[in-house]
Amino acid sequence: MSERRREERLASAFVDLAAPLTREVSVTDVLRTLTEHCVDLLDVSAAGVLLNVPHGQVVEVVASDEYTHALELFGLECDEGPCRDLCHSQSHVSELRLDVEAACVRWPRFTPRALLLGFTSVATVPLRCQDTGTVAGALSLLHDLPRPLDDTQLRLAQALADTATICVIRQQMMHRQKTQIAQLQGSLESRIVIEQAKGYLSSSRGCSTDQAFTRMRTYARNRRLKLSDVAHQVLNGAVADTLLDPER
Repeated sequence: MSERRREERLASAFVDLAAPLTREVSVTDVLRTLTEHCVDLLDVSAAGVLLNVPHGQVVEVVASDEYTHALELFGLECDEGPCRDLCHSQSHVSELRLDVEAACVRWPRFTPRALLLGFTSVATVPLRCQDTGTVAGALSLLHDLPRPLDDTQLRLAQALADTATICVIRQQMMHRQKTQIAQLQGSLESRIVIEQAKGYLSSSRGCSTDQAFTRMRTYARNRRLKLSDVAHQVLNGAVADTLLDPER
């Protein structure tokens, strides 16, 4: 590959990874883009990602191909493997051959499965949260070449992972904000309906708004209904007569 062509592909990779900063995409798509560019730009055969949360629970498993995805899932089930080690201990593997005894001792179930797929070595890179310094996940770089990844390639892998992590955090923040807005909107709409029902019941039955609210609340509690649902029924004329009796 010519130097110019490589520079173009590098630029394209970072543009692709940074795109989610300005638009909404799934976290899975961000991580898949990361693995694809790692395979394209580095001397590796495959790449996989485990994304976790602060308590160590893995929430996403993504890989550059289906076989590597199955391998990462297998490691997750066995609770071993390079990505799991990094997520648990926050210690990454700069390079480790899989066809040596040390790998079999370290990962007795993961290693044979990786060797069956033709992988002979692995390196891991953390998905770092720059603000907190914590590890959000792990990127594994698997290959079947006899030569290890050099420092330049490992630095590039870390730069790609850092860019992807920023975008993942951004997408997670956007998702939380949308959820909170939807919850607030739902609460506001429920409050409006309840106030309307209080006013309607007070006017039509000659009671105070506090009494109307108490009757609706009692009715809802006795029947294990949401207060907002009862308010809708009141406005639709479905339970007004029943609510005349505050004991019901």
